[in-house]
Amino acid sequence: MKIIVTSVFVEDQEKALAFYTKTLGFIKKHDVPSGEYRWITLVSPDEQGGTELLLEPNNHPAAKEYQQKLFAEGIPVTMFGVGDIREEYERLVEKGVSFTMEPTKMGEVTIAIFDDTCGNLIQMIEQ
Repeated sequence: MKIIVTSVFVEDQEKALAFYTKTLGFIKKHDVPSGEYRWITLVSPDEQGGTELLLEPNNHPAAKEYQQKLFAEGIPVTMFGVGDIREEYERLVEKGVSFTMEPTKMGEVTIAIFDDTCGNLIQMIEQ
């Protein structure tokens, strides 16, 4: 068994698609109408056959509440790995991304946390 799709709840799919592709650099893999919403998945440019990230609408009250409570508590919803966290941090800051935690050494790892503009905090880790 392997993980093929994981999801992130988003307030606005179109806004999320723009942020995750134009700002973060992910590649759109699927964009299929699904009722009033869309099945939008993204992949890493380096692993286009890898795990897909689904931009899931937060239209269900439980999803919206879950997302809002995590954000209010400062809890990231997922983690993305980068090769050089300082370089990626600088690149994203230049693109206007807001960080709630600059790159910080935590034991053996360095992490940073940013706001995805779609209702989530995302953690970055240097790998």
